[in-house]
Amino acid sequence: MKHRCLLLLCLGALLVSVAACGTGSEESKTSGTTQTSETEAGKKTVEKLESSLYVKKVENLSDDFIMGVDLSSVLAEEASGVKYYNFAGEEQDIFKTLAECGVNTIRVRVWNDPYDAEGHGFGGGNNNIDAAVAIGKRAAAAGLSLLVDFHYSDFWADPGKQMIPRAWKGLKYTEKVDALYQFTKESLEKLKAAGVPVSMVQVGNETNGAMAGYEVWEDIAELMKAGSKAIREVYPEALVAVHFANPEKAGSYQTYASNLNFYGVDYDVFGSSYYPYWHGTLDNLAKTLNEISEKYGKKVMVLETSYAFTGEDTDFSGNTIGDGSAVTKDYPYTVQGQANAVRNVIDTVASLPQGIGVVYWEGAWITVGTNSWEENSAKWEKYGSGWASSYAAVYDPDDAGKYYGGSAVDNQAFFDAAGKPLESLKIFNLVRFGNEVEVRADALEDVTLQFDLNGSIDMPETVSAVMNDDSRQTVPVSWNLTEEDIQKMKSNGPEKYVITGDASGMKATAYVSMIEYNFLKNDSFEDGTVEPWVVNDLAGADQLYVENKGTDSLTGKWHMHFWSEKKNSVEFTLEQSVKDLESGNYKYAISIMGGDAGETEIYAYVKINGEIIAQVPLEITFYGSWDTAQIPSFAYEAGQELSVGIYVKCSGAGNGAWGKIDDAMLNKASE
Repeated sequence: MKHRCLLLLCLGALLVSVAACGTGSEESKTSGTTQTSETEAGKKTVEKLESSLYVKKVENLSDDFIMGVDLSSVLAEEASGVKYYNFAGEEQDIFKTLAECGVNTIRVRVWNDPYDAEGHGFGGGNNNIDAAVAIGKRAAAAGLSLLVDFHYSDFWADPGKQMIPRAWKGLKYTEKVDALYQFTKESLEKLKAAGVPVSMVQVGNETNGAMAGYEVWEDIAELMKAGSKAIREVYPEALVAVHFANPEKAGSYQTYASNLNFYGVDYDVFGSSYYPYWHGTLDNLAKTLNEISEKYGKKVMVLETSYAFTGEDTDFSGNTIGDGSAVTKDYPYTVQGQANAVRNVIDTVASLPQGIGVVYWEGAWITVGTNSWEENSAKWEKYGSGWASSYAAVYDPDDAGKYYGGSAVDNQAFFDAAGKPLESLKIFNLVRFGNEVEVRADALEDVTLQFDLNGSIDMPETVSAVMNDDSRQTVPVSWNLTEEDIQKMKSNGPEKYVITGDASGMKATAYVSMIEYNFLKNDSFEDGTVEPWVVNDLAGADQLYVENKGTDSLTGKWHMHFWSEKKNSVEFTLEQSVKDLESGNYKYAISIMGGDAGETEIYAYVKINGEIIAQVPLEITFYGSWDTAQIPSFAYEAGQELSVGIYVKCSGAGNGAWGKIDDAMLNKASE
C-alpha cells in the first residue's frame, strides 16, 4: 500500500490546470464547454485541452495512472541543434510541454558505459547515469517523476541482445552479481543526491530469457534480486519493475512470471512492451497481463509502445516502420491514427484491476536536420543523436558497428521534423474527458490484391475509409489504370505493382501481385496439417505425416514425409478435391524427393469424375534431388468432380524407402 500512496502524492501534484498545450492555430481547436477533472490528492483540477482529434473517453481511469513518455535521446537531440516548441509556436522546454499535455512520468534508459576509450559516445542518446541525472532534474523541474530503465549493458538490450558490460567481463559470477548491485545503488544515489523523484525502476530491459550476458533463469534471477535490493535501499518507496516483450508468444509471459516467482525475485510491476505492428491483439495483451496479475498479485503496465503518424522518413536514415512495411497496420499512419493507437493501449491497461500505466517510447526522437544525410551523420557521430554511432563497433561490431545511423523512429514521435508538437501529444489529457468532433474520413485503408496472370483484372469499386473515430466506411474509388496498363501487367509475368486512385479526394493505394494463382489449399503444407489433403495408406507405412523441417522442404518449413523400414510397405495416395472452379484449361504440378526406394511406381495425376484423365511419372533418387512432375494442360468444365494427387509405391532397399512431397500447384493454363 505504501507504494500506491506515494505515487498518489507525487503524481497528484502534476494534474494541474493547463493552458499552453491547448493554445495554437485554429485548426487545433474545437468549440465547446471547458471541462475539468478533480484529482484525489489535494483536489487539484486538470482542464480538458482543445483539439481537433476525435477521442473516446477512457472509463475508470485512475488519477494516478502513469502517463509516461521515454525521452532518453532528448539531450543528444538538443546538443545536435533540435529545438522543441509548444502549440503556440513558441520555443519551450519539452518537459514543460509534455507536462501541460497530461504526461506525468519520464522514462530514461541507463547504460553502464556507452563510450569508447577515447570518450566517443556509442549513440542512442549516450545514456549513462550522468545523462539520466540531467534528464531527471529537468523532469523534476517540470513536476514530473522519473522511471529509470537499467539495461545492464553498455548499449542496447532487447530480446535479441543482452550483452554483458565490458567492465564486468572476467569477473566470477558472484562478483558480477555484486557489481550489478553496486552499479544500481551508486547510480540511484546520484539521482537521489540531485533531488530527482524516482517513482519506478526497471531491473533489465526486455529480458526475454536473458540479461547481462546470462541465459539461465537461476542466474538471471540472482542478478534481478541484486538490482531490486539496491532499489529498495536507495528509493524504498519506488516500484520495482521487470520488463519483457512479445506478449503474442503463447505461454512465454506465464513462463517468465513462474520463474520469477520460483526463484523469489522481489518486484512490484510486471511490465510489457506492446507495439501493435508485431505484438498481437490488445485482447491477448489484456488476457495475458491479467492472468499474471491475478496469479502472482503484481501490478501490470505497458512500458513501451508507439505508433507512426506518417510513413515518411525525415532524417535520411531508414525507419523501422514505413509505407509498405510488412507489419500489422491496425491504424492509418496519421496523427489521428497515432492518437487512436495510444488511446486504445491506455484503455486496455486501465481496464485491468492492477493496470497502472502506459509509457510511450521515444516520443521526441526526431531528425536532427533536414538538409542531407552527410550533415546529419556528422551530428549523430559527434552527439550520439542517432540510434548508433560508428564508435559502438568496439562493443557491438556485428550490429551497431555495421549499421549505425540516425533515428529509426522519427515518424513515430509526437513532434514533426521542425520540433512542432502534434495534436496526438494531447492524447494523455483527452483520454480523461473524451473529445467528440465531427466524424470524418481520416485515411484510406491500403488494398492488397492478387490476380491470376491468366485471369481477369477486376479492381474493386470501393475502398475502406478509416474514420477519425476508428470506424470504417466504404467509399467509391476511381483507379488510375488503363487498358494498356492491364495488358502489360498480364504479359510481364509474375510481378508486383502499386496502383493509385482517388476516393473522396484522398489518394487510394492498391498493392497488386500478378501471380499464377494456386487453386489448391495448403499447397505447401505450411498449415502444419495434412487437411484438406486426404492420405490413403495402402500398405501400412511406418511414418506418413506432415513434418516441420525446413532443411528437408522445397519451400517453407513443412512438407509431407514418408518412411518405412519393411520392404513393400510404402504405397499410398495423397489427394485433394477441388471445388467451384470455372470452366477452362488448367495445369497441375507436384514435387518429390527421397531415397532407398528400390523399384518404384510414382506419378502425379488428375481425376475428373473419379477417372484419371492425365498422369506424369516421378522419380526419387537421393537426398536433396527434387523431381517435379507437371501436367501442362487439361480441360475442365464447371460442375465436374476434380481431384489432383500423387501415387507413391516403393519396394524399398537398404534401410527402407523414404521421401518428402512438397509444393503442389493447380493453376490456370493458357487457352
